[in-house]
Amino acid sequence: MRMVDLIAKKRDGQALTTEEINFIITGYTKGDIPDYQMSAFAMAVFFKDMTDQERADLTMAMVNSGDTIDLSAIEGIKVDKHSTGGVGDTTTLVLGPLVAALDVPVAKMSGRGLGHTGGTIDKLEAVPGFHVEIENQEFIDLVNKNKIAVIGQSGNLTPADKKLYALRDVTATVNSIPLIASSIMSKKIAAGADAIVLDVKTGAGAFMKTTEDAKELAQAMVRIGNNVGRNTMAVISDMSQPLGFAIGNALEVKEAIDTLQGKGPKDLEELCLTLGSQMVFLAGKASSLEDAREKLLEVMKNGKALEVFKTFLSAQGGDASVVDNPNQLPQAKYIIEVEAKEDGYVSEIIADEIGTAAMLLGAGRATKESEIDLAVGLMLRKKVGDVVKKGESLVTIHANTEDVEKVKQMIYDNIKISKEHVAEPKLVHDIVTK
Repeated sequence: MRMVDLIAKKRDGQALTTEEINFIITGYTKGDIPDYQMSAFAMAVFFKDMTDQERADLTMAMVNSGDTIDLSAIEGIKVDKHSTGGVGDTTTLVLGPLVAALDVPVAKMSGRGLGHTGGTIDKLEAVPGFHVEIENQEFIDLVNKNKIAVIGQSGNLTPADKKLYALRDVTATVNSIPLIASSIMSKKIAAGADAIVLDVKTGAGAFMKTTEDAKELAQAMVRIGNNVGRNTMAVISDMSQPLGFAIGNALEVKEAIDTLQGKGPKDLEELCLTLGSQMVFLAGKASSLEDAREKLLEVMKNGKALEVFKTFLSAQGGDASVVDNPNQLPQAKYIIEVEAKEDGYVSEIIADEIGTAAMLLGAGRATKESEIDLAVGLMLRKKVGDVVKKGESLVTIHANTEDVEKVKQMIYDNIKISKEHVAEPKLVHDIVTK
């Protein structure tokens, strides 16, 4: 088998066999296939696409390129959730304890964030003492005992994907549905989930800017998951404006606590109930999505979900008293209001630019080496469709420096106010099942 022949085969629009795809991924991971040939292959896939079988084979070849996590010692159906990313996306912090309160095991492997704010681990580390450096056996024991635990990502999970992604980044082949879908799904499958719920974002703050592209990606990932034996569903949700109000690590932890108490932003609560219903249903803990939603609302109202959150934090060294006293979370030195310059209605909040403003404060990482400031960030005071009066606060800046003029200007440039009323955007655009 020669790589040049397989590149030509894909260039001419023919389907590759399982063996051929395994040959490509194994050879590239080992270094036997050079970057220039893999670049040509990626470009051929970009233009000629892949069949469902090829996509499933590519995903499993990347899964098998490194370590896989064996979660078979955890009782029950392990359901994982993956979001394609966004601004103020606090769903994991709410969803974990919410579904764990219904005896759905949440064995979460998470990474650190690169971008607007930290990843799930960074956010949780805003809780004093919380850590994810635990051994695999302790991780499994904690999930069996408390139904929830979070561990850092294994260094050798899907090495083929890491290598291929870096190559795609510099060869203009990132925006390829089969390559994106197999990249995301390979990590979820290697992490040991039995079933997978996907939150595919669409809008200004999302990777997929249009609903059509988001739906195509969602369908591709759902088909891959089901083709390789993982029950998979997807929600296409809006990211034209940030989710919830908080953008920043400690601020998002506080917002997650509020949401678990039923006092959080309505859009964040609704998305968590939508995603959580799918997780509970796939785990076999409800007879329908409607039944799952009712059960989730019950554990939110009766305080069980909040108690699970406290148990989870303290089991991993965290100070669970922050749940009752969020002022113990990291606090910024300066609180600065960004006031509206005119009366009207909020017509647009450009999510990715507002996220960048939070990153300039130190809430996220511009590079892997950047240090995150867990205390800083932004609190939105208005969302699209809201009435605003001149002098009212649009955004509260939480900063550890008084010089925030650049951040203020970014906020003014990216929150639009109009004289005409604008309807709030639809939160859930579609649900994709097999």
